[in-house]
Amino acid sequence: MTDLVVRRLLIDLEKPFARHWCGGDAFRTALFNALSMSFPVGEQFFIDSVRNGYKSLPEEKQERFRKEVQGFVGQEATHRRLHSLFNGHLEKQGLVNDWAPRAQKRLKLLDSVEYRHWVAITAANEHFTAILADWLLRNHDVLDGDPRLKTMWLWHSAEESEHKSTAFDLYQALGGDYEWRVTWMRRVTTIFLGDTIRQTISNLRRDGSLWKWSTWKSAAGFLFGKRGLVRETYGPWREYFRKDFHPAQQDSGLSSRWLAENADQYNLVGA
Repeated sequence: MTDLVVRRLLIDLEKPFARHWCGGDAFRTALFNALSMSFPVGEQFFIDSVRNGYKSLPEEKQERFRKEVQGFVGQEATHRRLHSLFNGHLEKQGLVNDWAPRAQKRLKLLDSVEYRHWVAITAANEHFTAILADWLLRNHDVLDGDPRLKTMWLWHSAEESEHKSTAFDLYQALGGDYEWRVTWMRRVTTIFLGDTIRQTISNLRRDGSLWKWSTWKSAAGFLFGKRGLVRETYGPWREYFRKDFHPAQQDSGLSSRWLAENADQYNLVGA
């Protein structure tokens, strides 16, 4: 089990930030903005999934998960709140969040689906966020630009890595099997990547950067270069399809190190 604590980040997100806040790079900014646009809806779904999955457990199993579920919910709720503030600035910059309403419509289709499947979907998404988090913590220079926002993304990354096993373990405790676990990962992969591409392109179009050579030169290097996001996360993503896979098999040392070295950037809630 993972001992999860809730942290209040000590940054001011009321102050506006530059349009190309990510080191002046249009593509990186558009991509991270797209991801942020998905977080409030997505993380509320993760909270609901884990809460309802926990309540679906037999009473004798609930105590094992009680504190971890509380910590998971607290962390995700804090992420949702800060990214909502961040997204408010994007709206003022003229960007339109098409991802969130599309996701809300899609999630309504799950109303009649048992919570074990909700948790499987959450576990798949949490694997995506965990491998992205680890990549960002290793390549944190891609976030250089506004120090506040770099801190926000790395704090979020550290906590995503920290709680990456919660939904996976809960799914197994609910009797989830391998076949459905990998089925949902295939579906989540298709949906997540499709939505990311669509929202990133929309952001670039509204920003006026879609057809610039510099935008796509940056995209090629960022995704497929020597330290490219796709190149370095494909292997960790694929490991999810092993029958004996568990998220704890993937190292979380960078998360622990960032949280220890940046303790002055946050307060512990309830401490």
